[in-house]
Amino acid sequence: MNFFQEYQQKLRTPEEAVKVVKSGDWVDYSLGLGWPVLLDQALANRKDELEDIKIRGYLALQPIAAVEADPNREVFTYNSWHCGGYERKLVDKGLCNYIPMIFRNVGAYYERYLTVNVAMMAVPPMDQHGYFNFSLNAATAKSTLQAADVVILEINENLPRVFGGRDECIHISEVDMIVEGPHSPLATLASPPATEIDQKIAELVVSEMVDGSTVQLGIGGMPNAVGQMIAKSDLKDLGIHTEMLVDAYLDMFEAGKITNKKKNIDKNKGYFGFGIGSQRLYDWARENPGLVTAPTDYVNAPSVIAQLDNFVSINNCIAVDLYGQICAETAGTRHISGTGGQLDFLTGAFDSKGGKSFICMTSSFTDKEGNLQSRFKPVFNGDIATDPRSQGFYLVTEYGLANLSGLSTWEKAEKLISLAHPEHRDGLIKAAEQQKIWRKSNKK
Repeated sequence: MNFFQEYQQKLRTPEEAVKVVKSGDWVDYSLGLGWPVLLDQALANRKDELEDIKIRGYLALQPIAAVEADPNREVFTYNSWHCGGYERKLVDKGLCNYIPMIFRNVGAYYERYLTVNVAMMAVPPMDQHGYFNFSLNAATAKSTLQAADVVILEINENLPRVFGGRDECIHISEVDMIVEGPHSPLATLASPPATEIDQKIAELVVSEMVDGSTVQLGIGGMPNAVGQMIAKSDLKDLGIHTEMLVDAYLDMFEAGKITNKKKNIDKNKGYFGFGIGSQRLYDWARENPGLVTAPTDYVNAPSVIAQLDNFVSINNCIAVDLYGQICAETAGTRHISGTGGQLDFLTGAFDSKGGKSFICMTSSFTDKEGNLQSRFKPVFNGDIATDPRSQGFYLVTEYGLANLSGLSTWEKAEKLISLAHPEHRDGLIKAAEQQKIWRKSNKK
């Protein structure tokens, strides 16, 4: 059969397509730019006809119609693998539940354990060979669609095609229904402006890097500051291997810092799992032979990362306790984001020859009452440990940089307190003494 004839036979309106959803179903959306906005709205419109619909997605860049249509959560229960700003607000309202995960394993969760009755995803138009590219959203796409009883694709004419190393597309023969319709321009995510403290931290991190390093950046003002600092540095021949493609990489590329030619594997190619940023970033990724997308079971695998010499992983965190546990996903019990790939890259960077993993944070913050609060805590009380104390590597604040690997409890406490704001150090020392992780010979 001609692929375009098959396409026409599978074409439905969004309203027709979502009729396949039954009460009690698990429905999977995609992430970020792969969000099926037309299908989401059509499903929301069926609220009065359905019961107990569970939805999975993550990093939503726009309001979720099914959630907005059901503010009392009578029908739709939304669950997220990783929360962005919008989903964080839903969590606060009791309208979103986090799914704990390690990013490299999410594909395996779908393959081995999870029920997916209906999967919906936005993709670029079909090519002449009958394939639909996953664009900037390959991270867990193939595993999710393969686990689904019914696959519905929503054609978003604005999505760029992106070259892939593996599992970057699906053939029309594997698709049950297709919907079309006009879409707004792609959602963008602005890079937060770097603060003076971010710049100080960035300087410390960049000073530890060497030519030919392969770089993974998280999202936020601090990793963005590091990217901008790299762009202005003397570093050269850097590579990309990252879960998330962000604008800082484009800044580095335009400054001539990115060549990918020193990578031990995937030479001359920058690898990433998904991308969110500016329209300029999306245009850069469009059919660019130098940028390749792959699922997170490859990009985030420590065994893969370890093959890249001088691998540098740079991520944020929210708080650290005196035992060296690192929290990057909650503020106390309030959920903020998620584990994501931080632990994946921390582990892989440690195993890389010459590799380094930097977890960065400001030493303190000012609360709503104007009080200066420490990000260093005597011990966590409800905060979720993203990185266990046994896997801490480099921790960086504006007061310095410390390698926590292989240190005893008192050595860790000493190093950590030296990175805290001076106003908080005496209180932390007293706490360490009470917890019997402080030596009398320690210096403040």
